[in-house]
Amino acid sequence: MSKIHFDKIALIGIGLIGSSLARVIKREGLAGQIVISTRSEKTLERAKALGLGDSYTLDSAEAVKDADLVVISVPVGSSGEVARHIAGSLKPGAIVTDVGSTKGSVIAQMQPELPSNVHFIPGHPLAGTEYSGPDAGFAELFSNRWCILTPLDGTDTDALDRLTKFWEACGSRLDTMDPVHHDRVLAIVSHLPHIIAYNIVGTASDLEEVTNSEVIKYSASGFRDFTRLAASDPTMWRDVCLHNKEAILEMLARFSEDLASLQRSIRWGDGDALFSLFTRTRAVRRGIIDAGQEVDAPDFGRQKATQATPSQ
Repeated sequence: MSKIHFDKIALIGIGLIGSSLARVIKREGLAGQIVISTRSEKTLERAKALGLGDSYTLDSAEAVKDADLVVISVPVGSSGEVARHIAGSLKPGAIVTDVGSTKGSVIAQMQPELPSNVHFIPGHPLAGTEYSGPDAGFAELFSNRWCILTPLDGTDTDALDRLTKFWEACGSRLDTMDPVHHDRVLAIVSHLPHIIAYNIVGTASDLEEVTNSEVIKYSASGFRDFTRLAASDPTMWRDVCLHNKEAILEMLARFSEDLASLQRSIRWGDGDALFSLFTRTRAVRRGIIDAGQEVDAPDFGRQKATQATPSQ
């Protein structure tokens, strides 16, 4: 028997995160009932065909009735709309959380819409692949990955403890963080790398003297790894850019300054500066591996995840 159990969990949104949650909740026996809601009838039918839940509805307000835990897994730009729609149907004492990678914007959108008799605890599991949709999920997605909670002032300690235990039961390592600090940290470790990847792949695609077939045929491992990031869900990353604008622009400015310095080192043949930079960055990679957040493999450790999801 699991240490944490909810009578009813409502999953609003059934993409990569939502469908992975559905699978791990079932595997670990974390809920008596899983109800799934999404706006797309086609996606909902696919979730039903995969057997991800116990009941299914296009109406998120219907889905959250009597739910003890509500997990909202939608693009961050839709958070306020979802909160507004479900507010009147939430059970007093229910825990409401999200999985968005920007917290300041999500809180600003959702907090004014939600009733005071529920426990709103924003969250962000740092787990993902470039795939999306209900077929993309797998129960091991959260294993040994961080989940950051950004509880608001006055958050009920029992509710926070229950949500913490839920994510731990899903395999996550837990941390708490101030929402503003979270957004600055994620701007550099997640948002900026994705933006750079989108830009590099876009540049390669736009080169007139290099055909797309050559880009694909001769792509080295570095470019392939960039394309994995650049293949991420466009709606999600559009919303991330628009809803963490200040932190992303700050990190882009810092990156631009460092890029200009690198450009000077190359132009002036400053091998010492280049060697020093490349040595420092290599150490960062080793630190990530040593911390257990990656494997020492050229495919960035994605092979296991891909094998675990043959439907992708």
